[in-house]
Amino acid sequence: MPDNRRFLLQRRPDGEPVREDFELVTQPAPDLAEGQFLIRNHYASLDPAMRGWMDAGGNYMPPVPLGDAMRASTIGVVEESRAEGFEKGQWVMGLNALEDYSLGIAGGFTQPIDPSLVPSVTNYLSIFGAVGMTAYFGFLEVCEPKEGDTVLVSGAAGAVGSLVGQLAKIHGCRAVGIAGGPEKCARLTQKYGFDAAIDYRGKDEAALQTAIAEACPAGVDVIFENVGGPILDAGLMNLNLYARVGLCGLISEYNTDAVGARNLWNLIVTRSSIRGLLVMDFVERFPEGAVKMGEWAAAGKLAIDEHVDEGLEGAYDSFMRLFAGTNDGKMILKIA
Repeated sequence: MPDNRRFLLQRRPDGEPVREDFELVTQPAPDLAEGQFLIRNHYASLDPAMRGWMDAGGNYMPPVPLGDAMRASTIGVVEESRAEGFEKGQWVMGLNALEDYSLGIAGGFTQPIDPSLVPSVTNYLSIFGAVGMTAYFGFLEVCEPKEGDTVLVSGAAGAVGSLVGQLAKIHGCRAVGIAGGPEKCARLTQKYGFDAAIDYRGKDEAALQTAIAEACPAGVDVIFENVGGPILDAGLMNLNLYARVGLCGLISEYNTDAVGARNLWNLIVTRSSIRGLLVMDFVERFPEGAVKMGEWAAAGKLAIDEHVDEGLEGAYDSFMRLFAGTNDGKMILKIA
C-alpha cells in the first residue's frame, strides 16, 4: 500500500491552537475489507467548526480522538474499491480527514460526484457543499426572509456570509454586511452586491450599535450571525418587531472563554426569535439547494470565491487563516 501522510491531532488545544497540538506523520495507507474503498484525497475543506471538534467535550459531533487525523470534508478519487457502487477513478465527496488516503464505506457519508457539472471540482466544497447549503437553508429556511427585509450579516466577507448577502439581494432584501478592514468591506459592496458594509475594526459595542443604526435606518429584520460577542450584542439592539436571528456560528469565541450575549432581553422587547442552525439537518434536501444555487450562479447572480492553499504540510497555517481573517473566500487545502 502507498504511504499516507496524516495531519494528526496530538493534544487538545487550550484556547487558540498552536503547532504543537498537531503532527504530520507518514503511515501505510489502510488495507481494504469487503464493502470498503480507498480514497485519494485531492482537496479538503477547512472550516471554523473543526475547532470545536478538537475539544474533549465535543458538540454536535464527537471529538476527534487524540492521535487520529483531523476530521475534514474532502473530495478525491477512488484509488481502489471492494464496495459496490464505487469504482476506481470515480470522484467522491465525504467527511474524511486531513490525509492523503481515507477509507470509505458503502452506505456511509461519502458519495459520488461529477466534476463535469461544475466549473471546478472544488465547487463541491464551496457553493455545492456544506458552505453553500448552510447559506441556502440557513437563510431561507431558518431566517424566513421576506421581500423588503433588512438583513444584517456578520462575518459577511466569509464563505457563508458572502453567499447569504447575495441570496438576500436575490430575494428582494436590503443586505448590510459586517467585515474586518476596508478591503473586505469594499468587496462586500463592489463584488457581492451588499447595500452597505460596516468595518468592525476599532469599534467597541456602542460604536458598532451606532454604525448598524446608521446603515440600517429602518431597523433590522434578519440577523445572520457568524461571529457573536459584541457584534451580536450590537445587532440585537437594532432589531425590528418580530425579527429573526439565525445563529450559524460564534467564531469570536471558539478560541476564548465564552462571554455570551448580554442583550438577549431585546428579543423580548421586540418579540423576536433566535434559532440555531446546523446544515446536517438538511442533508436530504441538498440536491434541491444545489439546483437553485447552480441556477443563480449560471445566471451571474452569485459570485463564488475560493481560497486554495497547497500542501498538507501547511495545514496548520491554512487553518489558522480562518481566525486571522486572511483568507479570501472559502478556505480549501489542496492535498494532491
